[in-house]
Parts: sequence; structure tokens; C-alpha cells
Amino acid sequence: MTYATTNPYTGETLKIFPNATYDEVAQALDEGHAAFQAWKATPIAERVVILQKAADLLREKHTEYARLLTLEMGKLLTEAEAEVELSAAIFEYYVENAEALLAPESLPCKDKAIVEARLVHEPLGIILAIEPWNFPYYQIARIIAPQLAVGNVVVLKHASNVPQCADMFEKLMLEAGLPVGGFRNLYATREQLETIIKDSRVHGVALTGSEDAGAVVAAQAGRALKKSTMELGGTDAFIVLADADLDRTVKWAVFGRHWNAGQVCCSSKRIIVVDALYHEFVERYTAGVAALKAGDPLDPSTTLAPLSSQDAAEGVRKQVKQAVSHGATATVIGAEVPSQGAFVRPVMLTGLTPDNPAYYWEFFGPVSLIFRAKDEAEAIAIANDSPFGLGGSVFTQDIEHGVKVAEKISTGMVYINHPTAVKADLPFGGVRRSGYGRELIGLGLKEFVNHKLIGVTDIDGAF
Repeated sequence: MTYATTNPYTGETLKIFPNATYDEVAQALDEGHAAFQAWKATPIAERVVILQKAADLLREKHTEYARLLTLEMGKLLTEAEAEVELSAAIFEYYVENAEALLAPESLPCKDKAIVEARLVHEPLGIILAIEPWNFPYYQIARIIAPQLAVGNVVVLKHASNVPQCADMFEKLMLEAGLPVGGFRNLYATREQLETIIKDSRVHGVALTGSEDAGAVVAAQAGRALKKSTMELGGTDAFIVLADADLDRTVKWAVFGRHWNAGQVCCSSKRIIVVDALYHEFVERYTAGVAALKAGDPLDPSTTLAPLSSQDAAEGVRKQVKQAVSHGATATVIGAEVPSQGAFVRPVMLTGLTPDNPAYYWEFFGPVSLIFRAKDEAEAIAIANDSPFGLGGSVFTQDIEHGVKVAEKISTGMVYINHPTAVKADLPFGGVRRSGYGRELIGLGLKEFVNHKLIGVTDIDGAF
């Protein structure tokens, strides 16, 4: 595994970082454990002061932070700036809410011998975070903000193509006043990850990434009897009902499939349109995608970014060829893309049937899977016919009915008249092969805590 900054637009490798040594791994765990002893005893009100400072620093230097995102993984500068703000907002959510969410809870008990029962939420120790490249800061913020707020400390193994983003975030937290060891970035190897997971001072693993990576890490955590959370892939359904407002629907369909160049686990990957609107939707959608402009992601006029690497781009093109070889029809619907950079010209796949393996695949790039449903019932059936279950959306002018349709979709998140969204104050997570556990809000705050019961009994009472 090579940790390196390679600009996806120019193809230039700008900086290479050596893998961590086992001595560095040991040092990180020693420092993390030492930091935890003091951090867990620090009042929540004092912990969140540091989170607020981190949010302030992100906003003060938002362009500097954003440009590094664009440099390392290629996203549009406007999208990078939005990610910086989202990360700051996540920190602030816990500044504002952590103390109340972690307050002891009084539990009712019918046994008269129990005069008081109290549930307290205590930190565990070191949490290992394994994060992907597609949202380098946001992925870090959504795990370290709640874990630091609750009193845990975090060791990070980030994706190998965003090493400077990982380093930048460690420096951010130190500048914000977090004690050394409270958050540590490691350029760890896969072999070192298992060593970290096995260490008795590590009490949980949070991974966002591929199914394959999740299966390996979850197995390692299971063998070590450590809790894990998994945020994996997705093939979110974008359901267009017969009464949808097409102007609004098409706008969000183009955005929902192509933001971050389509490299989003909760991107609108499967667009399911009822028969009554199918032809008109496809015509408008094709025009909308054709209007996207691929180019330098630092150029404000660019609306379609390159993929994160040439390997990623080649992987998507290979998937399209395989889908066609099994009977699908591929139609190029995007404008020409530059020969320079890891670009993939937007493609629409139609004619996908369940006997085509691509029917169930996740495409991590600007490839739109379009399904024609005879009616609403079939649209719901197609939406649920997936090994994944992350997000989804329903487009209709009848909001009450849209909610009823959303209730029939088997995913962790469903939005009405908007693609699956990511917000600082809403939970994120899925079911089935999209993983388990939740991140953000109180659910993410309490994934890695000891929910300890403190019971007070009447000394003369009897059970």
C-alpha cells in the first residue's frame, strides 16, 4: 500500500508518504491510551470547547482546506468548500447537544427494593476509524466529533490517496487544543490494522468503505470480540411517481447521480420511473446530463469532476462493458470529457434485468441505471430488489402518499422530493450489505460507550 498524493486532474504524483512502522503503531496506541486516561475525566463542557475551536478553524481557513480536497481526490472546489462547512457543522452539533444527549437517564423499576436506577454513558477507550477517500474531511468529522465528545480517543487509518487530508485533520485537532494522542493519523498497512484491532486498549472499529474491506475488518473485530460499525456501499433508488413535478425531479436526478462525480455511497444510482413519465423523463434527464461540463475542478465553471484516479475510471468503464456483454444497453448521455484527467463520460444503462449481474452492482461514477416500471408497485419492487439498503428517494407532489411509499422501501434513509442527503443533525446508515450501525446525532454518539446501570437498593429490601 502506497500513501501518495496524485492529482486526479493532472495525473501528477506530488508527494509520497512512507507506511507507518510497527514502532509508530505502538507509539500511537501508547499515546492514545495515555490521552484517554485524562480525556475521559475531562468534563463534557470542556471537551466540546475543542470541537468548537476545530469548527472555527475550518471556517477561518475554508479555502485552504477545500483546495487540498480538490488536489488529492479531484472534487469540484465548490463541493470541497461545502464539505469543509459540513464538517464544521458536525463539530458544532455535538458542541450544542452532547451534554444533554449523554446525561444520565433515570429508569423506572417496579421492584420496591430498587430505590433508584440510573443509566450512565461512559467512554471505552481507543476507537479505530478506517475511512475512504470520497469525503476525506467529512468522514473523519462524523466519527471523531461524537467519539471525542463522549470521551473516547481515535486512531485513524485513512485512504491511501488522501494522506495530506488525513495529516491536515490531525494538525487541525492539535491546533484546536486536543491533547496529543486524542486523535492520531497513521499511514497503517492492512497487516497493521489487525494488530491494532487485537490490542486490548482498542475497544471498537468504525469503517466506511467497500463491502470487501468491511467483511475483512468486521471478521477481525469479531475474532477480537470488539464492536464494529460498518458504513458500506449503496445503490440508492430514485423513484419517480406519475404525479412528480418533472422540472424539479430532473434537476435533482442530475445532481443526485453526478455530485462528487458519482462517487458517493448514497448517490441516486438506480433511477426508477413509472411508465407514464418514462419517455419525457429520459429526454429531459439526458439533456440535463449533457449540459454538465467536465474540466479542471478548480475552475468555477466546471460542473463534472474527474474520478479519484485513473484506476477508478478504468474500473467504471470495465463495469459498463460487462453490463453490456450481459444484455444491457449503454447510451452516452454526457458531453465530451477532456483527455487529461481521470474522467468518465456520463453513460445511461437501460434494459437491465435481474439475470444481468450489473443489475445488482454499485457503479461508483457517472453511470445512470434507468429502470422503467409499469406502475408504483413495480417501482417499489425494483427499489427493494437490491442487496444494498442505504438510502433512497421518492418524487411526488402528494407528500402524504410519498411518505407511505417511503415506508415500503427497505433502506436506512428515504427522502421525499430530494436525493439521499447528508446533514450534520440527521442520522446516517443502512441495512443489509450497506452495513450496520449509525453515525451522527445521538445514535452515533452512543455507538461506542458503556451503557452502565447504577442501581441503588433499599438495604432492608429483598429481591
